[in-house]
Amino acid sequence: MKKSFLLLFVFSFCFVNAQEEKIKNTIHTFFEGLHNGDTAIIIKTIHKDLKLQTTFVNKEGKSILRNELKDNFLKSVSNKKKEDVWLEKLLYFDINIDENLASVWTPYEFYVNGSLSHCGVNSFQLFNNNGNWEIIFLVDTRRRQGCEIKE
Repeated sequence: MKKSFLLLFVFSFCFVNAQEEKIKNTIHTFFEGLHNGDTAIIIKTIHKDLKLQTTFVNKEGKSILRNELKDNFLKSVSNKKKEDVWLEKLLYFDINIDENLASVWTPYEFYVNGSLSHCGVNSFQLFNNNGNWEIIFLVDTRRRQGCEIKE
């Protein structure tokens, strides 16, 4: 009985760890496409019905929630100038999984041409579409104040 429980525990741990690595890989691949201005790479990581939102506080101190269309997002990425260097530095991953749904929290710092542009948090929702983790929802916060640089 103890051996069966131990084997089940080890198998469950390995399965969850493998799923977390696949989820991280999906997110890293998404950002590879963003950094390179390559929408073909991004499209491999997103669901066809991707939802995108951004939250921020405007100059008057009012909280804003902005929706972005997937096609507009992809167009802005494809229009990135080749000489511009975008780097979104993910500080850590907090991953929660239940069956075919995953929620990922990733604080970040965003750099343009080596200078800190803004920071915040990404909240990803991913769907396991028959073995392939796809981003179905992405909302982020963006701020220019209070960004701690982590080296």
